[in-house]
Amino acid sequence: MRVAVAIFLAVLVAGCKESAREKAAAETGGTLVIATLDDPETLFPPFVTNTSAKQITEQIYDYLADVGPSLDTRNEKDYRRELADGWRWSTDSMSISFHLNPRARWHDGKKVIAADVRFTYAVNKSPVVAGRYVSSLDNIDSVTVADSVTAVFWFHRRNPTQFLDAAAQLLILPSHQLEKIPLARLRQIVLPPPVGSGRFRFRRWNKGVDVEIVADSANYRGRAKLDRVIWSVTAEFTAAVARLARGDADLFDGLRPEDMSELARRPNVRIRSLPGMAYSFLRFNLRDPGDTARPHPLFAERDLRRALAMSIDRNAIVRSVFDTFATVPVGPTVRAFPTTDPRLAQIPFDSARGARLLDSLGWIRNSGGVRVKNGRELGFRMILSSQSLNRIKMSVLLQERLDRAGARVNVDRMESSAQTAKEERGDFDASIGAWTMPSSPDATRDAWSSTGIGKNGVNYGAYTNPRFDALLDSALSSDAAHARNKFSAAYEVINDDAPAVWLAEPRKILGIHSRIRTSQIRPDAWWFSLADWWIPRTERVLRDRIPGSN
Repeated sequence: MRVAVAIFLAVLVAGCKESAREKAAAETGGTLVIATLDDPETLFPPFVTNTSAKQITEQIYDYLADVGPSLDTRNEKDYRRELADGWRWSTDSMSISFHLNPRARWHDGKKVIAADVRFTYAVNKSPVVAGRYVSSLDNIDSVTVADSVTAVFWFHRRNPTQFLDAAAQLLILPSHQLEKIPLARLRQIVLPPPVGSGRFRFRRWNKGVDVEIVADSANYRGRAKLDRVIWSVTAEFTAAVARLARGDADLFDGLRPEDMSELARRPNVRIRSLPGMAYSFLRFNLRDPGDTARPHPLFAERDLRRALAMSIDRNAIVRSVFDTFATVPVGPTVRAFPTTDPRLAQIPFDSARGARLLDSLGWIRNSGGVRVKNGRELGFRMILSSQSLNRIKMSVLLQERLDRAGARVNVDRMESSAQTAKEERGDFDASIGAWTMPSSPDATRDAWSSTGIGKNGVNYGAYTNPRFDALLDSALSSDAAHARNKFSAAYEVINDDAPAVWLAEPRKILGIHSRIRTSQIRPDAWWFSLADWWIPRTERVLRDRIPGSN
């Protein structure tokens, strides 16, 4: 009897194991097509500036450890381990030693070593390269190699962002592929195809058309469940929505409230709304576009910027463009951060007060209603991307509101890349832009402090106020108990200075094909666990049968 029971249990266990294996096999495979409005422009992590490039590179490359779904950047236990399988702090908390997973390999088969970490830091820190992470690395003094699998980060001072700065700011690069290229030439040449260590590897990039990545079948963190992921560039917003509705695309992350009624009638599409991690704004250029060494003839004047901000009814703009799917930002931040006080004071909508302020500055209406001072009209050009319907809608409303205030505004729509190029050169008066915040408020330094002016950041309007810089630095280095108050003090300064008008903080609305099974979604990065998404075998379509792993 005991023998019979043992045989039965053995068969049962074997059957369970076989079922588990069959289930795992069934979950592996398939193709996810993502409709995107932007070509990534670059797949070299230090040069990444747009969201599609970030989504792609974070699949190809790895961090040492990445911020977890809770967005608690100060609790290292909540981080997801990637290249690092462990770490150790020095007794004085002035260094962290990261031990690399000995099984980690680059996609060309080479072993990931500590020298790769040191090389990555050197590339991103170099003023010649002028990567986007320079200011985020300010507190890191150096990176050294203790042995082939141990990289040590050394800091100038103790602060709460040390672990974040070291572990989750830099996607690690392969030194053996890139170290022979002079740093000064990285922006000048066509770089070799990306070789990463992530769960997906690069396959192809048809610029302006699509990017394809495929599962790395021998990856040290496990094979991605999907065979392939394709970012398909669709220049027109309506075309992207139509592709999702037809099933030609499986995901589009830029849906608008007015798309809901149509897609609700499509059983193949699921709608998912996430907390907003982006905010849009009307940025003023404080420097003269014709000579960036000189102040802007209009927007260098703080009270003029404040008067224009008072003339704009932002709540009305949000309701008109986003319905209930957005709120007015309280500053250059988002409410998802625990450091953001949603009650933060800012310049109110008060058109009468704004008109009085313009009058006091000497801007008097002429017979046509346009304000004039010393023979010069209160007029300027506002640039924006032609690929964002929401920004186009906001530009129309802004033009109307500012016209009522007596300002003549000409609107120039252009490709996103052309707008970025103009902003980088300082060749604009005002622009409608948007920032998608990462997992912490640290990016505010690059976007709005004096550190972010020039090649080392994206403070294209050249706003500078030493008090704001000091308060922001204090907030970024503050402990959790005092961080919110310190951030509020910094935001109050920049709000009063009005280098921009904070327009909208929209929720992220995703349309996902019903056959796609998702995993954990982080508020600031829905693609956080993309390698664990899967498609049931019974729901796969023709494109899912094309193998993709290598």
